[in-house]
Amino acid sequence: MAAGHHAHESDELCQAGMEAYTRALRAGRIHTREVDPTPCLVRFGLLRPDCDDTQWLRPVSPAVALPRLLVGVEDGIAHQRRRKAQLAVEFDQLMSLAPSRSRASSASGISVLQGMPLIEEAIDRATAATIEEIRIIQPGGQRLPRHLADSRPVEQGFLRRGGRMRTLYQHTTRHSLATLAHYEHLQGNVEVRTLDELPQRLFIFDQRSAMIPTREARDIAIELSHPALVAHLTAGYELLWRKATPMYPVPVPLPAQDGVTVRQRAIAGLLIEGHTDSEIATRLGMNVRTARVHIAKLASSLGSQSRAQLGYLISQSGILESDA
Repeated sequence: MAAGHHAHESDELCQAGMEAYTRALRAGRIHTREVDPTPCLVRFGLLRPDCDDTQWLRPVSPAVALPRLLVGVEDGIAHQRRRKAQLAVEFDQLMSLAPSRSRASSASGISVLQGMPLIEEAIDRATAATIEEIRIIQPGGQRLPRHLADSRPVEQGFLRRGGRMRTLYQHTTRHSLATLAHYEHLQGNVEVRTLDELPQRLFIFDQRSAMIPTREARDIAIELSHPALVAHLTAGYELLWRKATPMYPVPVPLPAQDGVTVRQRAIAGLLIEGHTDSEIATRLGMNVRTARVHIAKLASSLGSQSRAQLGYLISQSGILESDA
């Protein structure tokens, strides 16, 4: 194989092929021996034989070649979708033959659930079996109205049985009208509190079982039933709950100290740690624009003229001492 060329998929235009095609466009033609190492050019129809001399190839105009290539890509996508649907049908018939959890995982009190339908089914089953209390952590700021609507029947049924539900959100949720309307619709013992930062999503059912996601996509979750693990998560939840500020049913305003809000103190702490605006926004469940507005207000209140100076002024101001 010629230098600069590498093995690649049949539908991929390699770098060596692109360079040869570029030379052909500039010169108006290219000798066949130059493209022997890059058969993808002829396969894609980017070069065609020179009618006057078969030892040479002439390039096809990019305006003509590109639509042809795109059609091929679209056909490939359509084929993959048909294959995906076929596999789904085939494996759907096999699902009943295999348990959703491995015996080893169930025996150890740790079960891996893959796919949102299976995860939602497990949450519904655990909610139906819960007698006293469900503890929930929902990080990431505001919840989408459709997610709130989907969860309402399950939550309402549990509350009608006399259960208690406590949920921890981030402070940004206080501005979500959809979230507030959702809890106003629920009838029963419901409490909501907020914090600046929260760990990953968490459900704890009666201190008997818990569920956590394994990644941000939330399409893979771990169901825990080992008593020690569930007790550890419950203790962590109670610690966060005591530090959180009530939001529902009786809201408590977020306190300010010397004109600096709780959120601005949280941002100040992350600035001192060297986090970027994007990282701060993600940690606190807000968008980057909102984070920058708070940073600007913080800089104005401290009289800072630069990012570096802001970090110094924060450390000298004492505004973080209350968090120590």
